[in-house]
Amino acid sequence: MTEHLAVEGGTLAYEVTGSGPLVVLAHGMGDSREAYRHVTPALVAAGYRVAAVDLRGCGESSTGWPSYTRTDIAGDLIALVNHLGGPAVLVGHSISGGAATIAAAKAPSLISAVVELAPFTRKQQIALGDLRVARFRRGMLRLLGAGLFGSVRLWKQYLEIAHPGPKPADWDARIARIDALMREPGRMKAMQLMGRSAPVDAGAQLGNVGCPVLIVQGTLDPDWAAPQAEGEAIVAALPPGLGRLEMITGAGHYPHVQFPAEVVTAMLSFLEPARA
Repeated sequence: MTEHLAVEGGTLAYEVTGSGPLVVLAHGMGDSREAYRHVTPALVAAGYRVAAVDLRGCGESSTGWPSYTRTDIAGDLIALVNHLGGPAVLVGHSISGGAATIAAAKAPSLISAVVELAPFTRKQQIALGDLRVARFRRGMLRLLGAGLFGSVRLWKQYLEIAHPGPKPADWDARIARIDALMREPGRMKAMQLMGRSAPVDAGAQLGNVGCPVLIVQGTLDPDWAAPQAEGEAIVAALPPGLGRLEMITGAGHYPHVQFPAEVVTAMLSFLEPARA
């Protein structure tokens, strides 16, 4: 059941399932909370209360927000945790991984742990050698083209590359749903503005995080020439002992969509000590 939370600048759509400690799931740009459709039931079965939220400008949340930075998204996540009664574990994919970092640094009493899935949490620098990696080159060209031209076609081509190997059983329905959402007024504009928001604000907060952080990367993620190196760099930028990296073999930029069971297993293993 969709609920709505009014915050400064618009309204956020979310749904809550289950009971127990609170886990908030935040998706990446150009997507919706449906990205966690296979993760939510497993977390609920494990005894968590799960809130899946549509980012500002996405899904069923309102459009026309003045800004779409990671800091903005972090403020939305903090507001939602406050509204639902924290503390909470924040799970953020891609741009929301950076937002979760900022939220944890700014609201330590509300955020008990962070899980970042294929996160953009640091300033990105492309080396000449990166372009020799075919999956990185193919993905980046389509990702940049989708943002530059506002092209749903190029966005769907990027998603094909970002989900390497066999697709989920409901892939056709998922792509059709994303296509429909991205053609709604204001949705593509929101994605374009998110894409133009550099993760420097998240990188500046990595050293200020005080809770445990799990980084999950796919070995075939086309958003980086070396996904493991990116994950290791994020862990190294966190205070000593807080970060942990989990690699999902064969996953692209959406490990929670391609390999939900593996991602949930990693999350539960990470969260169990804190819960106990």
